[in-house]
Amino acid sequence: MHTSIDVTMTVNGERVSRRVEARRHLIDFLRLDLGLMGAHAGCEHGVCGACTLKLDGQIVRGCLVLAAQLDGAVVETIEGLSDNNTIRDLQDAFIARNASQCGYCTPGMLMTAADLLASNTSPTRDEIREHIS
Repeated sequence: MHTSIDVTMTVNGERVSRRVEARRHLIDFLRLDLGLMGAHAGCEHGVCGACTLKLDGQIVRGCLVLAAQLDGAVVETIEGLSDNNTIRDLQDAFIARNASQCGYCTPGMLMTAADLLASNTSPTRDEIREHIS
């Protein structure tokens, strides 16, 4: 028998309430329960960055955070940033420089790059590498 917990959080500006299994990770909650497929589960160890999201304004790896811990939290996903055109220029830059590669980790890379540019509008190559790592 698995324990379930009621949580209410704000995801991309919308308040959502669900009953979630205590051990369900945020990335799985977003994909399976809310149908937000932009971020991906990759390594499931927090290393690859494919599951990168914003939680209460901070970049996190969605595979390392339990959804049951997020009652009252604010979550932003790539869908939220894309739908309101917040990262349109960044997306265009990725396309222009063929930075998408296979595309699997691109949403996480865009989330991370947008986070860096929010605090440093002109980062050096070393600062970019450090922030993405």
